[in-house]
Amino acid sequence: MLASALLPLSDTETASLSDRVYGRLRDAIIAGSLVPRARVSERMLAGVLGVSAAPVREALRRLESEGLVITLPRRGTLVADFGPEQLEKMGRIRVALEGTAAAFAARQATPEHIEALTAQLAVMREATEAGDAEALAQANERFHDMIHEIADNAFLEQMLRSLRGYDRVGRRRILAAPGELKLALQEHAALVEALRERDGEEAEARMRAHALRSLQQAFWAPFDAPGHGGKLA
Repeated sequence: MLASALLPLSDTETASLSDRVYGRLRDAIIAGSLVPRARVSERMLAGVLGVSAAPVREALRRLESEGLVITLPRRGTLVADFGPEQLEKMGRIRVALEGTAAAFAARQATPEHIEALTAQLAVMREATEAGDAEALAQANERFHDMIHEIADNAFLEQMLRSLRGYDRVGRRRILAAPGELKLALQEHAALVEALRERDGEEAEARMRAHALRSLQQAFWAPFDAPGHGGKLA
C-alpha cells in the first residue's frame, strides 16, 4: 500500500531533499493516500522514495510538529487520525486560536501591515476569479500566516502550527464547496477592515465567525450526525 501511495523522488526537482520528502509525505497524507493510523517508518519511507533515512527523519519531525503524524510508545510513527470526532475537536480549538490571533493582530497592526494584507487579498481575489483552488489555498495559508506574524505571540503561533495539518485537510474540502471561494474572500476583506480600525473585539469576532463557518463547511456530516446536536452554534 505504501508503494502505491508514494513515488520515488525525481532528480529534476529543485527544492532541498528534506523539503521534497516533506512535501511528498504531506501531500499523500492530506490526499488520503497515506491513510489514518497507517504505520510509517524511516526505513520504509526511505526505500519507497529512494533516499537516505536522514531527510525522511527530518520530514517526519516537521509532520509531527504539524499534527500530521504521531509517535506512540511501542507502536512507532503513525499517520494522524483525521476522523470526524478528531476533526471536530481540532476545528473548535482552531476557531478559538485564530480569533485570539486576530485580536492580538489588531493591537499590533501598522499601516505597513494593512498594506501587505491588502496586497495579499488582491492575490486571493485573482486566484478566486480564476477558479484556481491550488493557488488560492496557498494564498489563503499565507494570509493567515501574516495575521499570526502580526500578532507576534510565539506561544500562540506554536499552538497554531500544531494544527496546520488540520488546516490543510480542511482547506481541501472547503475550497471544493460551491460558492465558498467568493464568500471566504468577502470574510477575509471584512477582517482586514477590522484590523485597519484596530478594533480587536471586532477582528476576533469576524475571524471566529469565519473559522467556525469554514469548520461547518468542511466537516458538515460530523456536526449534523446523531449525538452532535445539529449545526455548530
